[in-house]
Amino acid sequence: MQSLQKVSAIRPRLADLVYDQIVGGLQSGAIDPNVRLHQVKLAEMLDVSRTPVREALLRLEQEGVLRSSVNGGFEIRRVSKSEVRDIYQARQAVEGFCAGLLASLDDKEMVETLRETIAQEEGKKPDTNSAYFDANRTIHRAFVATSGNAFLLESFDAIWNRSIAIRSFEKLDAPGLEASLSGHLDLLNDIRSGGFEHAQRAMHDHIIDGCALQLAAL
Repeated sequence: MQSLQKVSAIRPRLADLVYDQIVGGLQSGAIDPNVRLHQVKLAEMLDVSRTPVREALLRLEQEGVLRSSVNGGFEIRRVSKSEVRDIYQARQAVEGFCAGLLASLDDKEMVETLRETIAQEEGKKPDTNSAYFDANRTIHRAFVATSGNAFLLESFDAIWNRSIAIRSFEKLDAPGLEASLSGHLDLLNDIRSGGFEHAQRAMHDHIIDGCALQLAAL
């Protein structure tokens, strides 16, 4: 066999970095949701060429966050109630099944690691909606990862990492944010106390409560 070339460390694509900057700006309020986004202005602000900015904007359009404006550039779409419901229904399908798998897991060490992760994230005092989103994602991803199904974990990431899902947190007020980051230790205990269907229902109910918080905030 001929020798292969060495593989260099993988660096993030510039378009991905631009995408992260725009999503972060939307979450933090640094980008006014009422203004149009133009690739030329964004490229100047971020000190990059127009190509990665264009790629990032088109990705956001595909995800339903932006729409092309008749006057040029892109407008920010409001997250609709039907989109929020779709997101949470998809979460029920993936996370509910993983909760069922977790109910039958006979690995006390892994479960205790999950418990520690939950306690650590719930103990944080986030100061932004984005930080609350990240803490919730970390907790729920730990539930899915602990269930042991790598393909379901990929599905989880596909749902939670879409910026339309990230933006769903931006309207929550302080009480709603605090409620979104509570009850996960009780949820774990409930999941572990019964069989597959009981655990699946417990996760479904938890996700329904989260959906209700989001819908009330819109």
